[in-house]
Amino acid sequence: MDFDDLYKEIILDHYKHPRNFAGLDHISAENIHENPSCGDSVKLEIVVDGGVVERVRCDGKGCAISVASASMMSELLTGLSVEDAREKIRLFERIMRGEEDSAILEEWGELASLGGVIKFPLRVKCATLSWHAAEHALE
Repeated sequence: MDFDDLYKEIILDHYKHPRNFAGLDHISAENIHENPSCGDSVKLEIVVDGGVVERVRCDGKGCAISVASASMMSELLTGLSVEDAREKIRLFERIMRGEEDSAILEEWGELASLGGVIKFPLRVKCATLSWHAAEHALE
């Protein structure tokens, strides 16, 4: 099995079995983040206690990249300080825009599987949708 196949499996696993997804009916409609070009949408809740991200929960629908990215992001941010979480979010967004080296994702475990998305600008919006929602939630 080569890396492309492994990365596809990781993305499909997070799509079919997203981590930290739950019904978030209490989240207001104005906090739904959408990608109108493809129909992806995400609601996000971040619980912070003592300056530390205690829990990240997501709800929404979308393509495999969108759901997998939200799932992996929820795992990455949990347990980080708010400032570290903000920095990871900003760095991920810069990586996906091609402003930073995608090799950084290799240090982030399964998120490395999203590195290939950079080659497809329309899919970058899918991968970053939940990250924009997280940035908003931490404000």
